[in-house]
Amino acid sequence: MGDRLQGKVAIVTASGSGIGRACALRFAAEGAVVVVNDIRPDAAREVVTEIEAAGGRATAVIADVSRSAEVDAMVEETVARFGRLDVLLNNAAAPCFGRVEQMTDGLWRQVFAVTLDGTFYGMRAAIPVMTAQGGGSIINTSSAAGLGGVPGIAAYGAAKAAVVNLTKTAAVENAARNVRVNSICPGSIDTPPLRAFVDALPGGRTAFERQIPARRIGRAAEIASVALFLASDEASYVTGAVIVADGGAVAGIGASWPDPGEPTPAERRE
Repeated sequence: MGDRLQGKVAIVTASGSGIGRACALRFAAEGAVVVVNDIRPDAAREVVTEIEAAGGRATAVIADVSRSAEVDAMVEETVARFGRLDVLLNNAAAPCFGRVEQMTDGLWRQVFAVTLDGTFYGMRAAIPVMTAQGGGSIINTSSAAGLGGVPGIAAYGAAKAAVVNLTKTAAVENAARNVRVNSICPGSIDTPPLRAFVDALPGGRTAFERQIPARRIGRAAEIASVALFLASDEASYVTGAVIVADGGAVAGIGASWPDPGEPTPAERRE
């Protein structure tokens, strides 16, 4: 275990699995007391057990982040129990698949309620607490899909794009209060929902990974490393940042790059 978050208290939403779980484990391993939030009680408690087995401190708080009263109660409970809140990682999201013309009112609103509204509710509850104690770090999980169009996930991409703007606005508003607000934009990360999606595609995982410049899907632990930096005092002058962790996908313009050792398109023309 390290000490980069020693003495800090962190809430990680939707941390019962995937990226949230990886971040909760990493924060605890670096000394933070972690509030493991999820809508699934068993999943949250399993992560708490895993943290405690490794020598860390954690507690589970079951809350639906699409409901502002439950988010407010989660933050209030955290402060009442531990006396402070140093890190809030807004990680919850509700992805769904479908073209724009296929999107129902209900699906659209569900995606925004969890992905955008939940992020807003968390920030609104945490900022006064962090301001009163002299500072804190808010990290919002956006997505590479929020930086460019991805067919079939219109609602998710739009909500994640809104998270990026909300992050920047809150960062500017709160910089003088020493409350830092940053965003991480993961690309394709190896989580159960992505595996199911990729396995159903023509060519499966192999074909999917060929379109990523790094030639592989990312790991949840790699996103946790970015979150740890933003949560720690090492990022004391970083606010309003949008950090992309996607193996180079957004940096490209959609063209598939050859495997190592193969000639590039320009080299083929020579």
